[in-house]
Amino acid sequence: MPHIVINKSHGEFCLSHQAFLRLRELGQQNALQEADPALYWFLSASPQEPDFNQCGRMIPRDDLKLVQVVTELGGKANGYCAELKVVDVPTDMRWEIEKTRGVEIVSERHRTWG
Repeated sequence: MPHIVINKSHGEFCLSHQAFLRLRELGQQNALQEADPALYWFLSASPQEPDFNQCGRMIPRDDLKLVQVVTELGGKANGYCAELKVVDVPTDMRWEIEKTRGVEIVSERHRTWG
C-alpha cells in the first residue's frame, strides 16, 4: 500500500531543517541537489521556524525516503506552519493531492475531457 505525505495545515508544504538534513543523510536526490542551507539557517531553529529549502516542494510525495523521515521525526519534520501526515492509499489507485479549504487531501484521479 503506497504512503503519501500531505500537509494538514493551512500553510504551504514545508519541511523542517532537521527533516531536510535527514533526507540528505538518506541520499534523497532532490535534497542532495539543493545547496546546504547551513549558511543561512540558524542552527537553533525549531521545527516551526521558517524554512529556506525548496526540496519539500520538489520531492514526490510518495518518495520512500520522505515518508521515512516524516514517520521517524513525527512533528519535528514539520516546517513553518506545516503539519505533515503520512496517509495510505490503495495500491491500484491513481491519486493526486488537492487542497480543500487550504488543507491537503489525497483524492482519486478521475478522467476528464475538454
